[in-house]
Amino acid sequence: MEFGGLVRLAGTMDFSSLTVDAPAAPWTGRDDGGSPAHRRWWQAVSTTAAAPDTLDASLPGPAALLGFCSDAGVARNLGRTGAASGPAAIRAALGSLAFHGTRALTDVGDIVVPGDALEDGQARAGAALAAMLDAGHLTCVLGGGHETAYASYLGVAGTAAVANGARLGVLNLDAHFDLREAPTPSSGTPFLQMARAEAAAGRQLNYAVVGISEPNNTRALFDTAHDLDVKYLLDEDCSAERAEAFVASFLETVDIVYLTIDLDVMPAATAPGVSAPAAYGVPLPVIASVCRQIAASGKLFHCDVAELNPAFDIDSRTAKVAARLIDTLLR
Repeated sequence: MEFGGLVRLAGTMDFSSLTVDAPAAPWTGRDDGGSPAHRRWWQAVSTTAAAPDTLDASLPGPAALLGFCSDAGVARNLGRTGAASGPAAIRAALGSLAFHGTRALTDVGDIVVPGDALEDGQARAGAALAAMLDAGHLTCVLGGGHETAYASYLGVAGTAAVANGARLGVLNLDAHFDLREAPTPSSGTPFLQMARAEAAAGRQLNYAVVGISEPNNTRALFDTAHDLDVKYLLDEDCSAERAEAFVASFLETVDIVYLTIDLDVMPAATAPGVSAPAAYGVPLPVIASVCRQIAASGKLFHCDVAELNPAFDIDSRTAKVAARLIDTLLR
């Protein structure tokens, strides 16, 4: 796959070389039979140490899933904790979905952040992601609070693609900018951290947000966004047509995309199981359409789905939405 003249090869790797805190457990789900026509996610995802020896070059490259079990960032941001249980809930919701994709999929396990040890956990996740990305995998992080985003950034920024000049764009589907100035990093600071890290590397962060809630972001946050030239679309302006045009314009400026989905971008009725449920939110069909648009662009490099809090979910509603979006992105 080419990104602005760069070629990303779909290779294989021995996942046993990765450092994770908890190995992947076998997936389970509804069993309608073992034939390809009956296949579900739990039957498609491998949890073995090694990826397939051979890959069909005509098919999309392989994908790898990594859980990020963290409550530290939400706790520091004074939110409702519980997102550390998000990866398990997303896997459970994914397991029984019918699998219509063509990618080879591997679950490599979890990075577990004990207590307040956030920065160390982010660094470990970033190292694992960079290795998988450099081996040619499309990577997807499951769960954690939105401090997951800085772990994802460390992985993406540490790749050969970025080192070799690929134009990175960060697209956030979120009600919040998460550009908070704070004494310590949290779920509210990751994109300001990214902006400063990019500046230190001699680059400018190309950051865009779909779904910003004006009442839930202070004037100081809007000022920071304007200072950093952040492109954003307010939740009230997120018609399907305007969202599509906004994303299309963003895609023209990048070679590779890191897509991050904070589930609180959607209405509380759709995604109740989050730290900060949305009073307004962007409808699921619009969010799903953006995901399809990014996937179809051929520029999706890495994605994550954050802020699922099973303790506050209703009938696994939010977990099922997260699973549906991941299914859309990883086909």
